[in-house]
Amino acid sequence: MRRSWAGFPQGKPLVMGILNVTPDSFSDGGQNNDPVGAGLAMVEAGADLIDIGGESTRPGAVDLPVDEEIARIRAVIAALARAGVAISVDTRNAETMRVALGEGARIINDVSGFAYDPQALRVVAEAGCPVVVMHMRGRPATMNALAVYDDLVADVRRELTARVDDALQAGVAAAAICIDPGLGFAKNAAQDAELLRRLPELQIGDHPVLIGASRKRFVGALSGEAVAAHRVGGSVAAALWAVAHGADILRVHDVAQTVQAIRVWRGLGGLM
Repeated sequence: MRRSWAGFPQGKPLVMGILNVTPDSFSDGGQNNDPVGAGLAMVEAGADLIDIGGESTRPGAVDLPVDEEIARIRAVIAALARAGVAISVDTRNAETMRVALGEGARIINDVSGFAYDPQALRVVAEAGCPVVVMHMRGRPATMNALAVYDDLVADVRRELTARVDDALQAGVAAAAICIDPGLGFAKNAAQDAELLRRLPELQIGDHPVLIGASRKRFVGALSGEAVAAHRVGGSVAAALWAVAHGADILRVHDVAQTVQAIRVWRGLGGLM
């Protein structure tokens, strides 16, 4: 039974559709010529919420000026919010968070765990909004070099716990916090697979767990598929594994396929 978070009723795992309004994301950069239509299509396909990002955080990506990030996503957030879509915004920048929440976003998803911008925790605490606190080291441009751990699972859990504690101390409500171990962020493919295998060990308190395995490098390594957009089957397999081992929310590119797989998986378990 999925834990309650962000006002969604308990029950089935939540599916978060990825909507990148960027020219350079690792899998789908530059492909959304109609981002509003793409977001609505994901909702029609069964997504519970849409995660909108205007800055690529792929390995090696450089920081984007905040005003450019805002310009990319502002109108998209406003249009989808008017249509009644539950919106999460994928950003590290406090000013982007303020604008996004003002335009109707409900959730802030920060890949840095709210460590990048010193004003970010104050913004979300004052807004009282749900948040996703992710584990990451460094920045996208440097994170691959930081994928060195004494004890992978213990180190990720300890560092993520520290970010959660910082959020709580800043005034973010415990019930508002979802955690994400950050597959692909300062982790190599083998480390991503190990984190998924040992997912129950990463639980922190009663915070819901989000997993973003969709089309990641480890899926390519395990499947032998070099092209990210062709990793749909492997991504769905990873998603079902994650749900079976404690994930509450799945952040995915391929919404229809993931939703169908969850329905069958739950149906076979008598959980319709």
